[in-house]
Amino acid sequence: MHTVHATVDPRFVVGPVRRELFGGFVEHLGRHIYDGIFEPTHQTADEQGFRTDVIDLVKELGVSTIRYPGGNFVSGFRWEDSVGPVTERPRRLNLAWHATETNEIGLHEFSDWLEKVGSELMMAVNLGTRGPLEALDLLEYSNIPSGTRLAEERIANGRAEPFNVRTWCLGNEMDGPWQLGHRSADDYGRLASQAAKGMRQLDPDLTLVVCGSSSAQIPTFGEWERVVLSHTYDDIDLISCHAYYEELDGDLGSFLASAADMDRFIETVVATADHVGAVRRSKKRIDISFDEWNVWYIQRYHAMEQISGLDNWPVAPRLLEDTYSVADAVVVGSLLMTLLKHSDRVASASLAQLVNVIAPIMTQPGGPAWRQTTFFPFSLTSRLAQGYALRVAYESPTYFTERHGDVALVDITATHDAAARRSTIFLVNRSQTDTVTCSVDVSAFGETTIAEAHTLSDADVYAANTLEDPGRVTTQANSSAMISDGFLTVELPPVSWTVLALGISDSRRGATPNSLN
Repeated sequence: MHTVHATVDPRFVVGPVRRELFGGFVEHLGRHIYDGIFEPTHQTADEQGFRTDVIDLVKELGVSTIRYPGGNFVSGFRWEDSVGPVTERPRRLNLAWHATETNEIGLHEFSDWLEKVGSELMMAVNLGTRGPLEALDLLEYSNIPSGTRLAEERIANGRAEPFNVRTWCLGNEMDGPWQLGHRSADDYGRLASQAAKGMRQLDPDLTLVVCGSSSAQIPTFGEWERVVLSHTYDDIDLISCHAYYEELDGDLGSFLASAADMDRFIETVVATADHVGAVRRSKKRIDISFDEWNVWYIQRYHAMEQISGLDNWPVAPRLLEDTYSVADAVVVGSLLMTLLKHSDRVASASLAQLVNVIAPIMTQPGGPAWRQTTFFPFSLTSRLAQGYALRVAYESPTYFTERHGDVALVDITATHDAAARRSTIFLVNRSQTDTVTCSVDVSAFGETTIAEAHTLSDADVYAANTLEDPGRVTTQANSSAMISDGFLTVELPPVSWTVLALGISDSRRGATPNSLN
């Protein structure tokens, strides 16, 4: 049995835990909207047709902001189609996913749903097949109180107060050849700069996100960021990162170490952004919006027969409905830990996606909704990670992976909220065979107790929750966790994710950190 030693001290801070780290993503794709969050004939549907069982699960999940309406969908989206009387809205082709978009759910309805789940809107504009003028029109419709044609149109459509959307994404994955309107970094950078300048003239206090790379594996990665930021550095606040992970060719060891790739991704983008800033002699700092991340079995999707044909454009087809295992959930938990480790530079993040489509929540038309395995690490991290992320010192054995080289067998991160007298420690054990004992020096906090101890693991790492057995996998209380003489010890089962919430009894210890370095 391996033993890992760690030290957690509230004085060693990475950065604040911003609630925007726990964002989600809703796209007009597959059964995400229709037969997902919206099913008027369902027994739990409210007066607007939204499933209240899904609303309850989204609230439990704890998503802070939700990126909308895409995704690849946004590059063909005409926002005007999604407002006004529902019966008068046009049906359009969704070219990104070869489907029909009915526009039954649009900006007004989705904003109503966000209010029900307690999340804020992160709006994407179409810079694929449209440009700055259409982005400005949508911004005016959304944020101007009254007195203009578009603001008055919003009021006439039933929304007296503005939507007041604060965060806007300037297109989606414009580096990708699959994207409608795909263009070079030089061309996109110029277009994004024009859109950003115009939007700031209308509403100077917006948070604007420019498209970074859709993957660290795409050939233009790194150079794309440099060129785009050379055009937009003074105009925007954040640059996006997108990353999806999957087990390939039965290589579970590399898959469990996916966070090592995310870590390098973040560090590379930060270095590139800082380089552009240094060249410009700028005092401004560009941070990251990691607004698409998850486990997604892309190879399985591409191996399936794709929807095609000029006469075949279905409404809400079943697409990307991955069933997630214990191993997938452990990876999701470790990716969340990596985002926390970079909380000084990752300002927001969006789990992609939310319901039915590569999602932590699944639904059956006319039937139940249930939690996938990936639901649990996200909901617990969103609830328990508060205050500041801490820099944890620890020693762990390593193991070799084909894709990432040598990787720590155990990963650890922590957060601390002095005002709430609470600290939380997150741990992942990547060993496929061995239980690991972890000993953590928590004496710097003073007198502490264990308030909660949850572990996600299973003898079958491919166990999953399904329609037939929706409660097969859940977290279990970890009864091995204990604190004695300032040391916390806990046993971590093979292929597991664990979270320990600590209560701090001595208010004089673990005070507000004096450094964010």
